[in-house]
Amino acid sequence: MSGITAAKAALRTEDAWRQIVSFLSPELKAIISSVPQRYLSELEEIRLRRDRPMMLGAGGTDFFVRRDGSVSHTPAGGFVIEAADLEKVIHNISGYSIYALEEELRNGYLTLPGGHRVGLTGKTVLENGRIKTIKHLSGLNIRVCREVKGIAGGVLGKLIDRTAGSVYHTVIFSPPRCGKTTLLRDLVRLISDGMPGLNFPGRTVGVVDERSEIAGCHRGVPQMDVGVRTDVLDGCPKAQGMMILLRAMSPDVIVTDEIGKMEDIKALEEVFNAGVRVIVTIHGSSLRELAGRPALKYLLQLNIIDRFVQLGRSRGVGTVEKIYTGSELPQPGVKQCSN
Repeated sequence: MSGITAAKAALRTEDAWRQIVSFLSPELKAIISSVPQRYLSELEEIRLRRDRPMMLGAGGTDFFVRRDGSVSHTPAGGFVIEAADLEKVIHNISGYSIYALEEELRNGYLTLPGGHRVGLTGKTVLENGRIKTIKHLSGLNIRVCREVKGIAGGVLGKLIDRTAGSVYHTVIFSPPRCGKTTLLRDLVRLISDGMPGLNFPGRTVGVVDERSEIAGCHRGVPQMDVGVRTDVLDGCPKAQGMMILLRAMSPDVIVTDEIGKMEDIKALEEVFNAGVRVIVTIHGSSLRELAGRPALKYLLQLNIIDRFVQLGRSRGVGTVEKIYTGSELPQPGVKQCSN
């Protein structure tokens, strides 16, 4: 399966841009609006760091932006972000009440309408050894949330367990910025709504969206289309959320993003034992890399994951590079699904 098509990505990015610009200062809005369209059509991130040049992430590459909207691979001449620029963006996001965002600041990110996420850096304030808030903000990273419907259609057929009438236990893995969450979101939608073409009826899906990236919830309401049979726990720790969904919402499938801690794996084990299917994502460039981490090694040794979907960028963001069957590292005898 190829990556996200340029036409679809451009359309969705244009929609996303209209949602994001209202939170920028007039000057920043004018500068970024002057950036050539070929860069904006692939926009992934806007990085604002105090006393350093503004950067855009687009198409897997970072660019520095000058005052006139021209871009360069080098920082010389880039528009330097000042404290007032950061303050204006934060004031716009918070409605001039930064204290109302204390819980979000504790987590290090905010979620905007449309599901776009703003990462924050600065001086952390600790209380009893835990982060209470972040003050003296020094950097913002606005990550564009793309909803690209249909990209999971060619993948879902390989993840369906036709005997059980459900989906296989599946792990989606890749390095950062390769489209894991975008693919996962569309899988949730298709599993929830069903795919008549595959003779696959809709299934009840429970999503634990700890970082508000899958459903893009704003004030608890999904901003992305995650299907008619989907229940979302937003901002909830993964291990706790899986147990809540398992006990309270009777899901057929539980989905979550970026697992890695042993508590996550233990929660998954409970879900397996309850007969509920799971689809999760993991950061990693290879199965061997995953197996080198203690918690994920334990997951592999459970020998219950049926499909491993490896994403990359060889044909654009979201390219399905390989799909493995079985729950062992690639070796002779482990079947590899054709793309």
